[in-house]
Amino acid sequence: MSRSAAESAHTPVSVLLCDDHDVVRAGLLALLSGAPGIEVIGEAGSGEEAVALAVSLRPDVVLMDLGLGSGIDGVEATRRIARADTPGSPRVLVLTDYDTDADIARAFEAGAAGHLLKAEPPEELFAAIRAAAAGRSTLAAPVAHHVLAQMRSPRPTLSDRELHVLGRLARGLSIREIARALSTSEATIKTDLARIYDKLGVAGRTAAVSVARDQRLLP
Repeated sequence: MSRSAAESAHTPVSVLLCDDHDVVRAGLLALLSGAPGIEVIGEAGSGEEAVALAVSLRPDVVLMDLGLGSGIDGVEATRRIARADTPGSPRVLVLTDYDTDADIARAFEAGAAGHLLKAEPPEELFAAIRAAAAGRSTLAAPVAHHVLAQMRSPRPTLSDRELHVLGRLARGLSIREIARALSTSEATIKTDLARIYDKLGVAGRTAAVSVARDQRLLP
């Protein structure tokens, strides 16, 4: 639920920070403490903690990292917070290092109000927080430009499972290691790879990873 103009004029935007790195949270806290009209009211080091604090503290905006180290990731935490959909429920603004198409799509599908990169200038972050509190969506300029380019240029669509397989392939894992990591058989992984190669129009591992990175399907 967005805040009214009258409320925004007199009440600072309350923010909950969620990042699993203490140093990052401390840096964000210091940065936002100097921003007029913005007040950090809580910090979470995990997705589960963010969900719980979003309910108890009822911030206007949750600043969410996607790559949380343990437990549920930022996308699932965003989904749980957005799913509440109660009066005064917070808006989730994703702040992350990740700018791949898959990460952007997953964040918005989960209900995120915006997606910013950690490399953005502070003023962009402040503006995005205020926009989210007011019920507007925000997309970092580099990400927005890329999304528009991709809309004009069709690209392969891989399933979440295929992206998991491809990501492990890119890290140099063997078929056996990928099968073990995903708790499935080597035959199943071979079938997945055949589908991936076909979608990407390649014949093997190296070319698949190269094309996937060019298409921004991998970090």
